Amino acid sequence: MPTPKRAEHKPKRKLSLTLLLMALVTMVFLLTTTILLVGSYQSKKKSLMATTLNLNYSNADRMSKTVDSLFRSMRSSLLYGAEKISAMDSAEPEAIDEYLELMRNSSNYFNSIIRVDAGGKVLNNSPAALGMVGKQIMSPPVLEALRLKNAYLSPSYTSSTTGRILFFMSEPLYNKDKQYLGQLGGTVYLQDYNILNMIFGNNTVDESGSYYYIVSSEGHLLFHPDKARMNEDVSDNEVVQRMMQGQSGEMMGRNTKGVLMLAGYSAVPANGWGVVVVSPVKVIKDQLLAHLRKIVSYTVIPFVILLLCVFVLAHRLAKPFVVLADLVNRIGKENVELPDLKPHWNREVDLLTKAVVIAWTDIQKQTNQLTQEAMTDLLTGLTNRRSLDLSMSQWIAARVPFSVIVLDVDKFKFVNDTYGHLAGDEVLRQVAEVLTANIRPGDVCARYGGEEFVLLLPRTRPEDAYNVAERIRQTLEKSKVPLPMQVTSSQGIAHYPTNGRTREELLGKADEALYTAKHTGRNRTVIARE
Repeated sequence: MPTPKRAEHKPKRKLSLTLLLMALVTMVFLLTTTILLVGSYQSKKKSLMATTLNLNYSNADRMSKTVDSLFRSMRSSLLYGAEKISAMDSAEPEAIDEYLELMRNSSNYFNSIIRVDAGGKVLNNSPAALGMVGKQIMSPPVLEALRLKNAYLSPSYTSSTTGRILFFMSEPLYNKDKQYLGQLGGTVYLQDYNILNMIFGNNTVDESGSYYYIVSSEGHLLFHPDKARMNEDVSDNEVVQRMMQGQSGEMMGRNTKGVLMLAGYSAVPANGWGVVVVSPVKVIKDQLLAHLRKIVSYTVIPFVILLLCVFVLAHRLAKPFVVLADLVNRIGKENVELPDLKPHWNREVDLLTKAVVIAWTDIQKQTNQLTQEAMTDLLTGLTNRRSLDLSMSQWIAARVPFSVIVLDVDKFKFVNDTYGHLAGDEVLRQVAEVLTANIRPGDVCARYGGEEFVLLLPRTRPEDAYNVAERIRQTLEKSKVPLPMQVTSSQGIAHYPTNGRTREELLGKADEALYTAKHTGRNRTVIARE
C-alpha cells in the first residue's frame, strides 16, 4: 500500500524591515494627517462661525445704535423747531418759510417739512416747490398725528402718488397758553437724498458674501443690496420676527430664500426697526475646504521626501541586522558563546564590535571634551557664562542662599587700545589667577564676558562677600603685570534671596552696584541695596 505523501507547506513570505517601516510611517502619517485635518476643520469651522456671528452682531449693534442716534437727533431737531415756530406763531409766513428751509437744509434729516394747523390745513412747507400751502392735508399719517395731538412717528409706507417708500415724523405745536396749534412734521424718502440714505443707501454684498439689511417695525425691507426687494415683506423670517419683538442677538438660520446664513441682528429702540448683518455659511465652508486642500498640497512633497528618507534609513538599518542574524545562527549551531565586547573569531562581527567599541569610546571622549570646552572659558580656564547660569539656576531651585560678586577690570579698553589685545589677554589670565587663589572649594568663579568676571559664594552673607571682594581687589591692585600701569577692578555685590529671586534680578542688582562703583571713582566694592 503506497505511503501517502505529506502535504508540502510553502513558507510564508516574510515582510522586510524596510517595507514594514515604510508601511508603518505611511499609516501613521496618513492617520495623523487625517486626524489633524478633521480636527482642524471642525475647530476652525466652529471658530470661524463664532467669530463671524460675533462680528456680525457687533456690526449690527453698531449700525442700530447709529440709526437710533439719528432718529433721536431727528426728533430733537423737530422738537426744537416746534418750540421755535410756536414762539414765532405771530410772525410773517415768509419768516417761518425761511426757518423751515434753514432747518431742512442744515441737517439733511428730512426731504420735506410741513406745518399744518389743527384742522389739517398746510400753513408752510419746505421746499417751496411742494406747493401745498393753503391745501387741506389728506395723508393718513398726518391725519393720525393731528388726531393724537402728540409726537408721532409713522410706520414706513409707500406713497400713493410717487410710489416711493417714506415715513413721517412730527411734533405738536402749542402756544404759550397751551392751546394746540397743529403739527410740525418732516418726511423722509428712503430712496432719496437724505442722511439715512447717505449712510445706509449704498449697501452692497462684499467679497465674502456678507451684507446687511434694515427692516421696518412691520417686517418690510427698507435697505437691502437688492434694490428690487425694497419694501418686500420678510416678516416670516425668524430673525426679523425676533427683532419685531425687540430682541437683539445672533443666530444661524435660513433666509427667506432658504440660504443658510450666520446672522447678527439688533433692534432699534427709537423706531422699532431692525438691522441684520448676514454671512452665508457656504462661504465659510468653501474657505475651509480651500484651506484644507492647500494644506494637503503642501504635505505631498514632504511626505514623498519622508518616504525616501525612511527607505534609505530602513535599508541601512536592516543590513547589519542581517549580518548579525547570520552570525547568531552560526553561533547557535556551533554552541559557541558570544563573548561580551571581546575579540571574536568571525571577522565581520569582530570588526563591527570593535568599531562600536571604538566609536563609543571616541564619542565619550569627544562628548567629555566638548562638555568641558562648552563649560570652560578657553582664555582663562575659568567657568564660562553657560556653566555660571546653570549653577545659579540650580542653587536658586534648591533655595541655597549665596552672594554674587560681579568684577570688572577698570579701563580695560585702554589696555587693549594702548598695549594690544595680547597684553589684554595676559591681564585677564592674571586676574583669573588672582580670583582662583582667593576663593574656597565650592565657590564658582567664571568669566562672564570681556573683562567682566562673576563669583558665586554659596551660603555667604553680603558682608563676608564684601571681605572676599576687597581681598581680591587689594591683591589685584598689588599684583605685578607686564605693563607700565596698575590694574584695578570695580566690584558689585548682590545676595540671594535678599536682592532678588531670579538669576536676572540678581545679576541686574549686582550690575547696578558695579555701575555705582564705576561712577564713584572705580577701584572699589559696592553692595547692592535691598
